[in-house]
Amino acid sequence: MPQIVVENLAKTFHVAERSAGLWGAVRGLAHRRYREVRALDGVSFTIEPGELVGYIGPNGAGKSTTVKALAGILVPDGGRCEVRGRVPWKDRITHVGEIGVVFGQRTQLWWDLPVVESFELLRDIYRVSTSEYESARDELIDLLDLKMLLDVPVRQLSLGQRMRCDLAAALLHRPPILFLDEPTIGLDAVSKLAVRDFIRRLNRERGVTVILTTHDMDDIEALCTRVIVIGSGKILSDGTLAELRARVTRERWLTIDLADGESDGAIDDPDVTVIRREGQRVCLAFDPQRVAPAELIRRVTSRHAIHDLFVENPPIEAIVARLYSDAPR
Repeated sequence: MPQIVVENLAKTFHVAERSAGLWGAVRGLAHRRYREVRALDGVSFTIEPGELVGYIGPNGAGKSTTVKALAGILVPDGGRCEVRGRVPWKDRITHVGEIGVVFGQRTQLWWDLPVVESFELLRDIYRVSTSEYESARDELIDLLDLKMLLDVPVRQLSLGQRMRCDLAAALLHRPPILFLDEPTIGLDAVSKLAVRDFIRRLNRERGVTVILTTHDMDDIEALCTRVIVIGSGKILSDGTLAELRARVTRERWLTIDLADGESDGAIDDPDVTVIRREGQRVCLAFDPQRVAPAELIRRVTSRHAIHDLFVENPPIEAIVARLYSDAPR
């Protein structure tokens, strides 16, 4: 039975508009103009227990609006939304006891309090027993390496440290579902790897269902077994990364490093397109159904002195960008 069910979810916002300048502000007081923004336009999907799903789209696509509806923060205009058999905004108290939510640009910790005191307050809010709280807290401190941060006021934490503490705060009551909205935004490489590793272990070892919204495609490739793409409030794609690639393009890339003396040599082949050239490195796009990789390599190496080469799929960023650009507006 699906853990999350979303059917034809719709949400429209009315955004105030006014002309620029002082006179525009005065006119706006008397004659306010609004435009409608359809943040969600018939969004539907289901998520099974234990899935780790990437939910991606451009800015304004409807990602955060969906997460807020699933968390019970926002009431949609229409459609069906159930999480563990409950309508999130109708039974909020019970619902929030079974979910964890982390917004990368906000914190649920108290700014001037030490981290451990925020944890204690959250224990009271979620009504977690002392023994269960201490067990969960100690486990999260160990997994997220928080021991040296517990007595530090939240305002003095770095972004990466605060994100680790926010993850712990969202999981103190051991929820079976975790919503992550841009959890790695602004983090350095080391902090990103630590957060990714924790999310992966949480999903695989404890079976926590995770919905991850992000613009970082490395997060998606590293973590997600399934990707839902949303654009202009509509679902554009839902499947594995391999299915997403196959839907958008069959294209593969052959990158070659030309040997010394070949830097001015033109790569001329009817079955390839030169994507970019940087010094002696040339990236070629080809369709493997038109020309097999082995045959293309044979042709290129017979005409040019090659130092090194490799074949790869286009990066997921390029695939997703192409899907966005092809989607109806």
